[in-house]
Amino acid sequence: MNLQSNDFELFEIPVQFAQDHAAMQARWQALQREAHPDRFAAQAGAAQRVAMQWSVRINEAWARLKDPLKRAAYLCELHGAGIQAEDNTAMPKAFLMQQMEWREALDDADSAAALEALNTEVLQARRDSLTECTRLLDVAHDYAQAAQQVRALMFIERFARDVDDRLDAMGTAQL
Repeated sequence: MNLQSNDFELFEIPVQFAQDHAAMQARWQALQREAHPDRFAAQAGAAQRVAMQWSVRINEAWARLKDPLKRAAYLCELHGAGIQAEDNTAMPKAFLMQQMEWREALDDADSAAALEALNTEVLQARRDSLTECTRLLDVAHDYAQAAQQVRALMFIERFARDVDDRLDAMGTAQL
C-alpha cells in the first residue's frame, strides 16, 4: 500500500465511475482489518501513528468511492477537470428553468401526494444524471462535460434533500 496512491489504486478497482458496491465494501473492510491501529498496539508509537494515518486514508478513500457524486467528482479531478462548484455555477438554460419549476412546485405543494410526485420526478432526474455521468466518464471519457454533469447532479441532490425535509416536516405536522 502506498499513501500516495489514488483511491482506485488503493482499493485495487478499475478507475471508472461504474463500480460494484459490494466489492468496494469488501475491499474497504479488508483494508481496515489490515491497517487497524489495534493491530499495532504492542508496537512503538511510530508504527501506531502510521497505522492511524493508513486508517484515516482508507476511510477518506471509502467516503469518496461509495458516494456516486463524490466518486464522479473525484474522477473528473483525477483527469484534470475539477468541479469548481464554488466558482463555476453556470448551467444550461433548460436546467435552470427546470430548477425554477421544481422550486415553485415545492413552494406550492400543499399535500404529501404533491410532494411525493415531485420527489418521484426528482429521483428520476437523479437516476438520469447518474446514467449520463456513467456515459461521460466511462464511455466518452469527456471529463469536462462530466464535470458539468456533476455540478448539475449537485443541484439535484440538494433539491432532493429539500423535498425530503419538506416531506419530513409535513409528516411531523400531521402527527
